[in-house]
Amino acid sequence: MFVFIVGIKKLRPAVLHTPRSQFFNSDNITLPYNRPPLFAFCQFFFLFQFFLKNANFQLETHMNQPIAAIGISDSTRPKTNVRLTISAEHLMDTDVFSKSDPICLVYEKTSGKKATTTEPVQVPTWQDSQWTERGRTEVVMNNLNPQFTKTFLLPYFFEETQLLRFEIYDADSPNVGQDLSPHDFLGRFECVLAQIVSYSTLKAHLGKAEGIGAQWRNKDKNTKTGSITIRAEEDEKCEKIQFDVCGEGLDKKDFFGKSDPYLNFKRKFDDGSAHLVHRTEVKQKTLDPRWATVQINTQTLCGKDGERPIIIECYDHDKWKKGEEPRGEAKFSRDDHIGTAHTTLNELLRGGAGDPVELLLTNEKKKAKKGDKYKCSGTLKIWNSKIIVEPTFLDFISGGTELEFAVAVDFTASNGAPKNSSSLHYMSADRPNQYELALRSVLSICQHYNSSKTFEAFGFGAKLPNSASVSAIFPLDLLRGTPEVVGISGVMSAYRHALQNVQLYGPTNFAPIIDTVAQKAHNMIHDSARYQILLIITDGIISDMHATIRSIINASGLPLSIIIIGVGNEDFEKMHELDSDDSLLQQDSRIAQRDIVQFVTIREFLNNGRGVYLDPDVVQENLAREVLYEVPGQLTGYMKQRGFQPRPVENPWARNSPPPDYDPVLDGIGRRAQAPSPGFQMPVASAPPMY
Repeated sequence: MFVFIVGIKKLRPAVLHTPRSQFFNSDNITLPYNRPPLFAFCQFFFLFQFFLKNANFQLETHMNQPIAAIGISDSTRPKTNVRLTISAEHLMDTDVFSKSDPICLVYEKTSGKKATTTEPVQVPTWQDSQWTERGRTEVVMNNLNPQFTKTFLLPYFFEETQLLRFEIYDADSPNVGQDLSPHDFLGRFECVLAQIVSYSTLKAHLGKAEGIGAQWRNKDKNTKTGSITIRAEEDEKCEKIQFDVCGEGLDKKDFFGKSDPYLNFKRKFDDGSAHLVHRTEVKQKTLDPRWATVQINTQTLCGKDGERPIIIECYDHDKWKKGEEPRGEAKFSRDDHIGTAHTTLNELLRGGAGDPVELLLTNEKKKAKKGDKYKCSGTLKIWNSKIIVEPTFLDFISGGTELEFAVAVDFTASNGAPKNSSSLHYMSADRPNQYELALRSVLSICQHYNSSKTFEAFGFGAKLPNSASVSAIFPLDLLRGTPEVVGISGVMSAYRHALQNVQLYGPTNFAPIIDTVAQKAHNMIHDSARYQILLIITDGIISDMHATIRSIINASGLPLSIIIIGVGNEDFEKMHELDSDDSLLQQDSRIAQRDIVQFVTIREFLNNGRGVYLDPDVVQENLAREVLYEVPGQLTGYMKQRGFQPRPVENPWARNSPPPDYDPVLDGIGRRAQAPSPGFQMPVASAPPMY
């Protein structure tokens, strides 16, 4: 029986995905009720074997799913709800005796490659299983310029490619079902959600039956199919209450000295339970403490309900002996209760005008002991109360803040000769190598937040042609001798060309790369127009750890985020020091101003845990989700630290246009507007010769 219980516990995650009918099918199994003991035992044993067989089958099926147990779970991922409002102009008129009756349907691609379609659309979206309908507007009767009143609320994830389609039909009846064949197709537009939130208002030409439309450019004129305008706004802002608080005349709890008070703020729920949402710092040896200014999210504190009870507890912290203090909540376990006050959000806000709000602290045990002689255990005073709305990542992006992007590729000899199939730089004809996967996973997301489509690409740890010395840093585009490249295709072409012409060498030094990009980031500190991201891809432990830590600490006050992706099977344990999630990076007496590094190893994303390699598109999607999810918080944290506010949507920072040789098709974000420039050749994924 003990083994049976343990088996169930281990298999529970897989079992949860199994329909009950597969385990207890009345046609195959009868539960052993009212049977002789031996017969019941045999039947129980048969049931147990059947249970394990089904559970193991479900476990194998579950393990073959690409996203299971990879990256971070949806419940912990930072997200923002975005509300889309849709209108259209100059739609086609397909009715004979009246105007069209338009309806707009919104789809999201939920399987397959999430890149903008480059081939003609052959299967109607409503019949395509790779697309999921997210909603539809109302039917607007007899109108070629509809302004749809129904809006769409979608979760937005910075670190994901969320590909959407907007399709407009002329409804032949007020009730439009799932089968759209009776209704006339008017136009389609396809884009990623990031494009919409970057511009806040996105206007586009509608494509015909097999087309996907194109983003509206300055001086464009209306086409026969008309246009669509999509507006995006954050559905709910991060609202906090901010106030100053002090205590007066608190009870003395220590025999030989004064109390060491702190405050707990708790949310009270409808069932009477309470949950800690904020704790102040401890003030040493005082009965009249003044704590640092408090900021608490109003949704967390009281669900934004002005009259929901809020509990404030005051405690005296008892010190532990050196070396005995436990971690976490346990270190507050023996603290003495001074008193409790009850208030509401509305009452706290009354401390923003005129006299401070005074709250009496009550200790029920002391009150019961002293009876009528008891007055209170101290007073809390609250003033300077106000509601503040902190700018979000989307506020800055909608205001024109651009993400500048730089990449650095490891060309050290430990990668192996590129001609060798075991090399991490080996170019297979049918599968990208790990460096290409890492480059595309990050660039495919970041490109939507950089209107110039121009990136900086570097290499390190190699000997360049006609050079006897190792280059600690060199431009990846050896032909032009400049780090600036155009589009994802430009980065990939420069990478492949560099492999043909450099000699892999060493060592693996990060400090020169970080210092170079940090110097560029230093030129961005005067406003919120730009924020720099650096991607470093490496196959091993760095040789200059001490210098790298110093460079990161120096750069921690700049508008910069550093993403490090480890490729291959090296032991990267020491690299996790740089990713200071638990405590800020420190070297000697110097401490980083904020955490700017995210480190992951790509091998965690290459297969499903059972040796089966996943599709490259799935790997890129999962890898991007993991390495980029901290960027929005790092950007807003820097802007808050510097006191920068986003530009208004009506007057955003100027956006640069892509250079003439930029081709969106090669980067998977649109149809080609014109033929490529003469002499352009599509890069091929063949093994390059070494010179």
